[in-house]
Amino acid sequence: MRIVLGVTGASGAPYAVTLLRHLKAHEVDLVLTRDAEKVVALETGLTAKDLGKLATRTWPPDDHTAEIASGSARYDAAAIVPCSGTTLAKIAAGIADTLIPRVAAVCLKEHRPLVLVPRETPLSPIALENMAKLAGLGVTILPAMPGFYGKAETVQDLVDFVVGRVLDALRVPNDLAERWRGTD
Repeated sequence: MRIVLGVTGASGAPYAVTLLRHLKAHEVDLVLTRDAEKVVALETGLTAKDLGKLATRTWPPDDHTAEIASGSARYDAAAIVPCSGTTLAKIAAGIADTLIPRVAAVCLKEHRPLVLVPRETPLSPIALENMAKLAGLGVTILPAMPGFYGKAETVQDLVDFVVGRVLDALRVPNDLAERWRGTD
């Protein structure tokens, strides 16, 4: 499976790093915004180059000639983890001025799975409207909201819960987090 992973400058870099590590058996095209590079360094101590080593390919965020900018490129799905409010707004408005929103536009027009992991709180009415609009178009809106029924013991357990749900949305088998089994 070939997946495009966009990483924006919203807080939540550990989600992107964990997702990359769990996609190692797949072909991954990685796009980091300039702000994402700063947030990744701040939140994880890793560099863009470190993340690039976890991907199959990396693309500059402003490269409109990148293979993944075209609907003729053969990739199966895309995820934007974390997805900033600005990127969410651009996608909802159809503004594809940089590579990550362009990949989202390609997913929409080609009917490919697209998963957005917004990591902004609280959510404004505009952000909620944008999420509802995109969900209505078939986009999976998966806010970074961990479940607590697995009795997480570490922050990484909470990150794994969200990443496991992202992998589920991408149809990538995983056992990252405990699944709800009911109360009986």
